[in-house]
This record gives sequence, structure tokens and C-alpha cells, in this order.
Amino acid sequence: MSMPPKAETARARALLSAAAREGRGRLARPVLLGIASIACGIAQVWLIARVLAALLGHGGLLGGGLDESTAGWTELAGAAALALLSTGLNVAQERAQAAAGAAARAGLRDRAFATLLAAGPADERPVGERAALVVDRIEALDGYFARWLPAAVLAAAGPFLIALAVAVVDPWSGIILLAAGAMVPVAMAITGIGAAVASRRQFDALQALSGRFLDRMRGLPQLVLFRRQEAEAAALAEAATDLRRRTMKVLRVAFLSGLSLEAIAAAVLGCLAWRHGNLLVGGHPEPVAALFSILLVPAFFAPLRAFSAAYHERMAANGAAAALAPLLETPAETGLVLEEMPPSLVVTFEGVSLTYDAARGQALSDISFRVMPGEALVLAGPSGSGKSSILRLLMGFRRPETGRISFNGRDATALRPSELRRLSAYVGQKAHLFRGTIRENIAMARPEATTTQVEAAARAARVTDFTNTLPQGLDTLVGEGGFGLSGGQAQRVAIARAFLRDSPLVLLDEPTAHLDPGTEADVLDSLRRLCTGRTAIIATHSPALRARFARVLELADGRAVPTSRLAGE
Repeated sequence: MSMPPKAETARARALLSAAAREGRGRLARPVLLGIASIACGIAQVWLIARVLAALLGHGGLLGGGLDESTAGWTELAGAAALALLSTGLNVAQERAQAAAGAAARAGLRDRAFATLLAAGPADERPVGERAALVVDRIEALDGYFARWLPAAVLAAAGPFLIALAVAVVDPWSGIILLAAGAMVPVAMAITGIGAAVASRRQFDALQALSGRFLDRMRGLPQLVLFRRQEAEAAALAEAATDLRRRTMKVLRVAFLSGLSLEAIAAAVLGCLAWRHGNLLVGGHPEPVAALFSILLVPAFFAPLRAFSAAYHERMAANGAAAALAPLLETPAETGLVLEEMPPSLVVTFEGVSLTYDAARGQALSDISFRVMPGEALVLAGPSGSGKSSILRLLMGFRRPETGRISFNGRDATALRPSELRRLSAYVGQKAHLFRGTIRENIAMARPEATTTQVEAAARAARVTDFTNTLPQGLDTLVGEGGFGLSGGQAQRVAIARAFLRDSPLVLLDEPTAHLDPGTEADVLDSLRRLCTGRTAIIATHSPALRARFARVLELADGRAVPTSRLAGE
């Protein structure tokens, strides 16, 4: 993949800048702690320089500062105290950096997850790719907020303070340090161009591998059934090898950046050693200043080393943010908000058409029908005939291209998509139950519901038929995905959610699929009670379900099949 376009790079930077502005309070703490630690280090080096100058026989040149007979115990004690204080400040800085990174990631993850939830089935990315966005891409931003941003500020402030302190006692040594500090960003910019490209390619390879692995794990039974497991294993191995190559390239660029910094540091140390070369042989006019200048070289380059070590974090963050920006820039929902829930709903489709992909043709073409309150419409037809597309339109996950959808005579598309979903209760092919009690899984349909309302919904859906035989009843714990319950029992829990939601519109998408005839009959009885008094639209292949309801709309290739044609068949 080539370097990302300028527009994509600008969007990534805008995302990172906005997140940094939101967390500027947390990000300021590690910077202030770092500056305080640097100030302690400067004072500590000054005391050590005085002690060393005396030990080298320059006590008489210190301007009345150090008595050789006392061996500088006061200075040593002060240096030890400053070392302890600096250590404490460094520990506090690391904790503040970790807290800033965690807070930034939590905020971005909340936004990304909320956007994915709002999009629902309208987001056509594979599950693995979506998981990689929320997990891997956001985790890759941790170094940017926890290390790069504080290091970038300290890389400018720290060396400047140290060079200024050196310039006070020896102006030429201070100028040498400032010149070296100006060379570091140039060297890092040269290596950073390659790092940005390599990091972006590495993240693309990581996302492709993560998404492919998750999707193949979810479809493992089908791969084994069609004997494709070895071919998929080879494909995964090839993707993993590609990721390894790209990761090693990123590391090579990072090592090159570190090498350039070490070369500059060695050159500075050599210049200062040449300037103060007569320190050991005697005759140096300012021995403390000379030692102070030389001893501060490691401290001068320490913030720059941290900056260099974190530089690849910025490159990685740019690659991750480029993928996250389109997701997080999704515009907020627009439309009307319901003042109150209508007690009943008349659903009308008038010439509705929908296209997902122009190359595949229309998913729906000129669909028209009307469903009154207390009435149920069964959508029948082969897979791909458009049944689920009608349900998606009703839940606001898609907007019709042409035609009109109205609720109680008013344009339904004028409402916010979330308001459309608030009007309906949905039961799909397979209910997903989360780890928790059966009561909690029912209550998630309406968290504010009372215990009495939850139990009433469980009775209406006949959940109590099997929970009454369990020791803990509705408080029985089930595993993720409904582990511990049969398919029919899990489906009854989903129907109980619909009862508890108590919406005027009921949408059912193959609610009895994968159930045996006996279980299907029990579930159908619960569904019949659910649809009573409500507007219901049911997509199904089941002959038993079609027989329970009078109105049937046959679909084929996204079109309604005329009644005369059905009669002729």
C-alpha cells in the first residue's frame, strides 16, 4: 500500500489533536512532573561537579565553596536527597502518563463502540475488522498519549533548561548543546518519513490478519465441512509472515533513528571533552563549570532519547488514527424525536425501492403494503428475496432510495434512526444472551423496568415454564451466548424481551429457524400472544408460521409476487 493521501493524513492528525485537547489536563501532569525532575537533576549534577572538582585537586579554585578536609559531605547529602526526590518524581510521572493514556483510549473506545452500535447492520465491515478497530487500533494510540505527547514537550523544554543552565556557567558549552539539540529533529524527520510508511503498512497487515483470523474461527465448522481447513491455515500463515516482515521493517527504521541520536550525543561529548581537555592536567580556570557541562550531557540527551523512543509511537498512532477517523467522524443522528410513544402504529410502504450495491441490482423494487394495528403481515419468499431488507428499513438501518415509508400517515424517515428502533421490538433467528442471569438478560430490553414487569414478561413468553424447575429460577446464571440453555429456551428469553419492551411494532426475522417441530409449536404460541394487539411484520420460511397468520406477502428478487401468479402456480 502506498503512502496515505494528504486528506486521510489530515483527518488522522485532526482526530489525534482533538483527543489531545480533550485530555490536556491529564497530559499536563506528566509534563510538569518531568520538568521538576529535570530541575532536580540539574541541581544534583551541580553538587556532584563541586565534589569531583575538589577530589581532582581544584578545591582552591572553587571560590570559597568547598573545604577539602570535609570531603563535601554536605554536597553529597544534598545530591542523595535530590536523587531520591527525582526518583519519586519519575515514578509519579510514569503513573500520570499511564493514566493519561488510559483515559484517552477509554474515551475513543466509547465513541467508537457507540458509533458501531448506532450503525448496527448498516456497517458492512466484517466482524473481525470491526473488532480490530475497537481493540487493536485504539490500543495502538496508547503510546501517543502516554509517551509521545509528554516526550515531545519535554524534548523541547528539558534540553533548553539544561543548555540554559550550562550557558550560565560556560556560554560556549551551552551553545554547543543548543546546536546539537537543533540537529536531533532533523535526523529524526529524515528517518521518520520511512517510519510513517512502514508503520501504516504494518497496521494494515495486522488488521487484515486479525479480521481474517476471527472470521475464520467463527466459520470453522463450515471450513472443516468443506475441507478447506488446510488451505485457510496456509493463507493465515502467509498473512502472518507478511505481518512479521512489515514489523521487522518498522523496527529497523526505529533502530536507525536511535543510532542517529547516539551519533550526535557522541559528537557533543567529544566537543566538550576537547574544549575542557586541560581539566585533568590542571590550569582550568572553571573546573566546576567544566565538570558541570560534561556531566549534564547525558541529562541533556535523556529527554531527546525518550522523544526518539516514542517517535515510532506517533507513526503508529497516525496509521491507527487514519483507520479510526472515518468511523469516529460519522455524523450525528439527525431527525425528529418522539414526544411520546404512540399506542398503535399503522405501517405503510408506498413504492419503496432499495439498492445496496448497484452491480447486484435492487434489493427491493416498488414494494407497497399496509399493516394495521392488531394485524400481522408475513413476508415469505426464498433467501435473498428482500424480507430482511424490509425489516432493516423499518429499524432505520437503511433509508429507501425511492418511495415512502409512513407511520400513522407521517413520513417515518423524518425520525431519527434510533427513534425508529424505539418504536419496535425485534426477535431474530437466534437470540444472543449475555453472561448474566436470565432476569438480567430479559431486563436489558428495558433497564428501568420493575421486577414485577420483568416477571410478567417472562410468564407471557413462557420462560417460567422452564425456570420454575431451576433452583434459582429467573436468577439462574447463563453463559455468554446462552450457554446452559437450549435454542428454544433462549428464543423464549428473546420473546420475553419483546414483551417487556412493549412497543407498538413487532418485527420477527425467522424466529423459529433451527427449532424442532415441538419447540417451534411452543414458540409460535408465545409469538401469537406477542403479536396480539400490535402491528407485526414477520419474515419467515416456516410453513407453520405462515399458517398461523392470514396475510402473506410473497417476495421474489425484491419484488412482490402478484396474487394471480401465486394462484396460477
